Amino acid sequence: MKKSFVIAAASIMFCFTASQVMAQTDTTKKTPVKTDSTKAAPVGAADVVGALNSNSDYTTAATAVKTAGLEASLKTGGPYTIFAPNNNAFTKLAPGKLDSLMKDPAKLGTLLKGHVVNGKYAKADIIAALKAGKGKAALTTIDGQTLTLSISPTSTLQLTNSKGSVTEVVLYDLIGANGIVNGVNNVLMP
Repeated sequence: MKKSFVIAAASIMFCFTASQVMAQTDTTKKTPVKTDSTKAAPVGAADVVGALNSNSDYTTAATAVKTAGLEASLKTGGPYTIFAPNNNAFTKLAPGKLDSLMKDPAKLGTLLKGHVVNGKYAKADIIAALKAGKGKAALTTIDGQTLTLSISPTSTLQLTNSKGSVTEVVLYDLIGANGIVNGVNNVLMP
């Protein structure tokens, strides 16, 4: 009798488990889940400057763009991709360097132009460019310099300028009407 009870209990448990598994894998009841690695800027982001201002981790870069006198030109024209240093990236500069740059709009402008390229490069576009270039791609900044894109040893997107300054992308696809902002973790020094 004990065997019969154990067999009956096992059969009931098996049927219950099988019905739960079937319910979880029933494709007719699934609701499609949207996965999106992009983070769109708020509806009010009519341009890349608005997209930059939409994320509080990039306030120093937004202030620098305004101080350097680049705000008006980045709000019109394009498309542009800004590889914007996050606030933490600016804290890595030598003591006093940021203050010095903020007092010299011409030098600040030169530095910032090295972070802006012509064209709209979302994450998917960058991946496609890297595949086409067999792991490397070159982009031209708005002041004519070359940024080389590659995959870092830690499997992140790495940018290197012509002076050998290196940074990694830490945020993708803040969308503006005339371009995209991708965040980086270091300031590319000219």
